[in-house]
Amino acid sequence: MAPDPAATTTLMDTNSTNILISSKKKKKHKKKTTPSTALSMDSPTNMKAIIPSNKSRTFEEELQYLEKLSHTKYRVKIGFVPNMIIPADVIVNQTLEDILLEELEETCCSCSISGHGSTTQPKSKRSGGFIPALKQMANVAALPGIVKCLAMPDVHSGYGFCIGNVAAFDMDKEESVISPGGVGFDINCGVRLLRTNLMEDDVKGEVREKIAQVMFDHIPVGVGTSGVIPVKQRDIDDILEKGIDWAIENGYAWEEDKEHCEESGRMMTANKNCVSSKAKKRGLHQIGTLGGGNHYAEVQVVDEIYNHEAAKSMGIKSIGQVCVMIHTGSRGLGHQVATDALQKMDKAMHRDGIKLNDRQLSCARINSKEGQEYLAAMSAAANYAWVNRSCITYLTRRAFQKVFDKTPEELDMHLVYDVCHNVAKIEKHVMDGKEMKLLVHRKGSTRAFPPNHPMIPEAYREIGQPALIGGTMGTCSYILVGTEKGMSETCGSTCHGAGRALSRNASRKRLDHKQVLGYLKDHNISIRVASPKLVTEEAPESYKDVSEVVDTCHDAGISCKAVKLRPIAVIKG
Repeated sequence: MAPDPAATTTLMDTNSTNILISSKKKKKHKKKTTPSTALSMDSPTNMKAIIPSNKSRTFEEELQYLEKLSHTKYRVKIGFVPNMIIPADVIVNQTLEDILLEELEETCCSCSISGHGSTTQPKSKRSGGFIPALKQMANVAALPGIVKCLAMPDVHSGYGFCIGNVAAFDMDKEESVISPGGVGFDINCGVRLLRTNLMEDDVKGEVREKIAQVMFDHIPVGVGTSGVIPVKQRDIDDILEKGIDWAIENGYAWEEDKEHCEESGRMMTANKNCVSSKAKKRGLHQIGTLGGGNHYAEVQVVDEIYNHEAAKSMGIKSIGQVCVMIHTGSRGLGHQVATDALQKMDKAMHRDGIKLNDRQLSCARINSKEGQEYLAAMSAAANYAWVNRSCITYLTRRAFQKVFDKTPEELDMHLVYDVCHNVAKIEKHVMDGKEMKLLVHRKGSTRAFPPNHPMIPEAYREIGQPALIGGTMGTCSYILVGTEKGMSETCGSTCHGAGRALSRNASRKRLDHKQVLGYLKDHNISIRVASPKLVTEEAPESYKDVSEVVDTCHDAGISCKAVKLRPIAVIKG
């Protein structure tokens, strides 16, 4: 769900020629070549496949590096790409597995037999600048100091790191690195959910259309738009260091909102002085704006409740209850922070002799000057994103007040939770029975800590941290809760959304925006969008099935389903 503006930049991979994803329609792989049958589930996990060392391998040769550990987990073994330090795991079900394998197959070289019986030069089935997600996560597993590398079911190719990647580095190792590619360009792109005491019957027909229009009028949307929240130059530094506290001090957030934000809406590792003047300038007029791409504000209703205890703790009481989901991040400021850091890290890598499989994994030693400056600037951008979502919440509460002639307090518009899914944070985790201080990168994955963890709000200690999983335009969203198994196996992480199946360019070519708008109308979903022709990029057909992604996480035990929500009004850029 987190947009990755540079995802289509030409990439360089030492092991494959690359392509663009073609479609959600999956090929049937021959049974004899699938990892589930070619590899034993109880074979040694650290065994390197015996494969020719040439740079180009066939699909069948690549499959020897993939081991099926369970019905929801694959392991990419050491040797899949050069210099891997640890294996990399990916959580998938059969359908999502097929998508990954098709992508890998299309980027492999296929040898054909000539009329003389000799093998011709291997050729890729397609060409282009695309590194498949399995290769990307394996490249991450080759980074210095890494101790954990895995990908979620919504995995797809991104900038350097695949989207859906979780990568943890040992803070006590001098060689350990921090990488902007492991966070993404939209730092602290995240999701928050507001509840209300309204029911679906209260927002039917003309009322639904009115709330959609009033929200669209209140919340600036689209790429490059300016906000209506008055922010002066001197405010930016406070926003970068104080996070949600700035919003509370200036009347744009409720005091209690802070308690229901990840990190309490403020990363203490932030330093405004590490954010460039260019980044600050880009962020000056974008507070309280959604932006474009896959960002949205949605009016939703509770469709199913799987865990009544958890739902009750969140103030969600019944089917049909109206909620509001907001999905956006740090806008142009975060993008500039990432861009600035990448330029500095290229020089630092040369100085420190850091070798990479892919130049887009640009990084720096965590404790180097460049590493510490990026950590501080990234944290400041994360604080900016919390203020941005807080100000959109303020505008949403005002919109509801205007439509229903009741105060937000009377409408019970309390914040359920706010999570980020593009960030790197210092956390303590147990690895092989030993507590370790790790720098955990989550790019397109959501933190999901278990019950009784001290880092989650008191109200949710007994049920586990809520993880908000946004669907695609017109499809359902979910609230999950963290588990102990997730804490031990994924550093307390789960999925973040559906994950793209079609590139934006392919979506525009294959889908018609009028058909997409018609689909929403047929399903009684009101929509307000700044650029109607761009809705094809966010159509359900452009993404994997979010329910399959969520069910896979639930089946794997890394998070548990609590609530399902469906949209009735969508506001987009």
